[in-house]
Amino acid sequence: MPTEWTVRAITRAMLPVLLVLTLVELGSGLVLGSFEAQLLQYPSLLVLVPVTIGTAGNLGSVLAARLSTSFHLGTLTFSPSDDELAGNAIATLALAVTMFPVIGAGAWLATLVVSGDPALTFATVIWVALLSGISLAILAILVTFTATYFAYQFGLDPDDVVIPVVTNVCDVLGVVVLFVVAQLFI
Repeated sequence: MPTEWTVRAITRAMLPVLLVLTLVELGSGLVLGSFEAQLLQYPSLLVLVPVTIGTAGNLGSVLAARLSTSFHLGTLTFSPSDDELAGNAIATLALAVTMFPVIGAGAWLATLVVSGDPALTFATVIWVALLSGISLAILAILVTFTATYFAYQFGLDPDDVVIPVVTNVCDVLGVVVLFVVAQLFI
């Protein structure tokens, strides 16, 4: 893929993507606003929101960077039998399984220290964080694979396009998934 590394070429490729992603982020704010009462009632969830969406975006970004590197090296294939692709997806999921319980424990502890009453049990916050994290990791993997594939198909440099798409979409999905999972426990 011939890549033109000029400000004009990168801006031409990114501007439409960024305009669409701005609208996507507005959706995230609207979803978050609709759950304001629950966030105030359960402050542990309020603490989980930025950490959950940030971590999901980071997981997707790390995967996107690895796929982009493979793409530039010419080793990326979108075959279901590609061991490198599967290994990266499994590593992303393993990171989520190990990180999100720690995030949940930290959110519960921070709420306990600041307010004295986290309103949710320690186990509830851990389970909400873990199930949200696993769900988000799976969604981040799918979004990253899809965005990388379409960048490849449209001749765009995945370094310019995929990470902004993944982080913005994970912001919206992070809010939605966190509250869907929370509804199962509260």
